[in-house]
Amino acid sequence: MITLTKTPPTADNRSALYTLMSVWFFWSFVAASNGILIPLFKAKFGLSQTQAQYIDFAFYAAYFVGSVLYLLVSASLKTDILNKIGYKNGIIYGLLISAVGTLMFYPAAELKSYALLLSGLFIVGLGFSLQQTATQPFMIALGDPATGAQRINLGGAVNNLGGTIGPTIVSLAIFGSIAADAATNASVESVKVPYLIVGALFLGLALFFRLSKLPRITNDEEVEVGTGVLKYPQLVLGMIAIFVYVGVEVTIGSNLGEYLAQTRQLTSSQISPFVSLFWGSMMIGRWTASIPNFDLSVNTRRILTVIVPFVAFSIVLGVTAVGGSDVSVMYPYAICVVAVIVAFFASAGKPVRTLLVFTGFGGVAMLIGLFTTGDVALYAFISGGLFCSVLWPSIFSLGTAGLGKYTNQGSAYLIMMILGGAIIPVVQGKLADTVGIHMSYVVALVCFAYLFFFGIRVEQVLRKQGLDFDKDVVAKAGH
Repeated sequence: MITLTKTPPTADNRSALYTLMSVWFFWSFVAASNGILIPLFKAKFGLSQTQAQYIDFAFYAAYFVGSVLYLLVSASLKTDILNKIGYKNGIIYGLLISAVGTLMFYPAAELKSYALLLSGLFIVGLGFSLQQTATQPFMIALGDPATGAQRINLGGAVNNLGGTIGPTIVSLAIFGSIAADAATNASVESVKVPYLIVGALFLGLALFFRLSKLPRITNDEEVEVGTGVLKYPQLVLGMIAIFVYVGVEVTIGSNLGEYLAQTRQLTSSQISPFVSLFWGSMMIGRWTASIPNFDLSVNTRRILTVIVPFVAFSIVLGVTAVGGSDVSVMYPYAICVVAVIVAFFASAGKPVRTLLVFTGFGGVAMLIGLFTTGDVALYAFISGGLFCSVLWPSIFSLGTAGLGKYTNQGSAYLIMMILGGAIIPVVQGKLADTVGIHMSYVVALVCFAYLFFFGIRVEQVLRKQGLDFDKDVVAKAGH
């Protein structure tokens, strides 16, 4: 099992948790900023929408490759490699790898090489893969494993703050303004300095972790090698669900630039407010999902479930205003915020019900988007971020439920399925080149439909194994 070699005081655990949360910020900061790079590179390199989506393919394929390499090396050494170097060092090495990737943007931009730029993003993703592999079990080990998902949600809240801020900062750094001609005046070389700065931040964060006093984490479990875990249907269903979940989350945001170009004639320098709104929607959901981390009365939690989403929405509007955009056009999105509040009350914190409610709402939102136009369609598609926001912990916990000694192996297989973020955006890009960007969002509808099916099917599978997951979670939560 994963343990602390020396159990520190609670205050130290909280300090360690806050330190670990800092790295989450940059994962989404960079991932969300890909939404700015896609239309820029499409215009400057003369790419099709399919080719432009290779940006996400390179970035998210790295998670799959990184996970496979991790398992292969662990298998050859017959031990978890992070157990040898420590989770803290794993995070540091991951940051250094990502820094190398961002620094590659300079020569790539000088040479105007799309392939080299994709290689840089791939290396950034490799570093993120190692960071996530180390960080998530680290956070779970800082307290009761039963509440580990709550700490992961807290990290996710910080993660999507980075996703909200990232597109605006990167857009201003590349284009200098939100004027329409800013995109025309920009060049591929405009990415050099912004990503040099990001690389420097990675190096600074690596130094911060090196100097931090994080507890030593060890993993006493023997690494399981092979495919024995695949005999559990909940794991196989969960693998497909993670693939689809990451895919739909990424594809909605990554194809948004092309959607705005075709429906609103916006240039790549003008899309950052809407990209930020999508990733800010993830933040709205995850901030609200983090409320149970705090020792509050039931009534206080209910009140905060109404207040927190609007506070987060206000932050999104504030970031947009600072970037120089008119935020009044986003006021109608408050209707979507109300919808996610309803979803939180309806789900009652139960993993299966959460899946069914949020994926049901997400599917309805995609249908509304497909059968309407204008602001209604745009905000319906963007609201997919609200309904994706809390799915990861539910899918992960349900997919690994009842695996026993195969839990670690099952977790590794689920992490591999982040590959969906590489494949599904390319599929939508190809469809967009064929039937148009608007109708291509049927891909997102199909994804939500599978996730809804997963919620129904996995509950049936677990009950046959004697596990009533929603009932068990409520019992542990004490309400």
